[in-house]
Amino acid sequence: MPFNDLQQIQPSKTGRKHFAVLLDPDNLTEASCLNLIDVSASHPIDFFFVGGSLITTDNQAGIIRLLKKNTATPVILFPSNSQHIDQQADGILLLSLISGRNPDFLIGQHVLAAPTLKASGLQVYPTGYILVDSGRQTTASYMSGTTPIPHDKPAIAACTAMAGELLGLRYIYLDGGSGALTPVAPDMIMAVREAVDIPIIVGGGINTTTRATTALEAGADVIVIGNHIEKNPGFLAEVSNLVSSYNVTLDVHR
Repeated sequence: MPFNDLQQIQPSKTGRKHFAVLLDPDNLTEASCLNLIDVSASHPIDFFFVGGSLITTDNQAGIIRLLKKNTATPVILFPSNSQHIDQQADGILLLSLISGRNPDFLIGQHVLAAPTLKASGLQVYPTGYILVDSGRQTTASYMSGTTPIPHDKPAIAACTAMAGELLGLRYIYLDGGSGALTPVAPDMIMAVREAVDIPIIVGGGINTTTRATTALEAGADVIVIGNHIEKNPGFLAEVSNLVSSYNVTLDVHR
């Protein structure tokens, strides 16, 4: 059975692993969304993340409505700004871009969103968001006006994550960004895993089962697949089977 509460994730190199699918409302139609829901019915995932760095359509509400109507998998917002809060969802990753120095994405958008979030009833997951260089400029880095952490500087990522944990953030999200050429390096994931005691979410550039396995073995608690599933919906089944097999090997129940 899929997991259903992000709060209950226990960070550990050898503990249960989790699988999230990131849906960009701009890149989905009702038909493609329903297709992914059908695949997830027989190949379970733990979470649907919904959002993106730049939302140019009004599809988000409809996508969330479809998910809530047709699946029991938790729907968690992955917002780019304070305008993308939707009370239909189950929760929200309250992202603080701690790898950058743009105050708007460190705290500014959060101030604007706070009254709405307080009244929304959404489960809030305070998350330290760390952009990692992936070989190309991504929408996230361009829109935020921030420089990603260099791909080969795990110590910077580890210290950044450590600072986020000390500030009280409850999750760390290492992200290569949508369309990443290369995923977050295993050395960086391992360095962050050793530096913090909170769950680590890893996404961007995970477009093969080998890359997914590498992230899991390096210490990711949640792996996130997005852009590649839009192109190849069957990849959802491949990663679901991989995570299930990984958890069986670890003798933990999915």
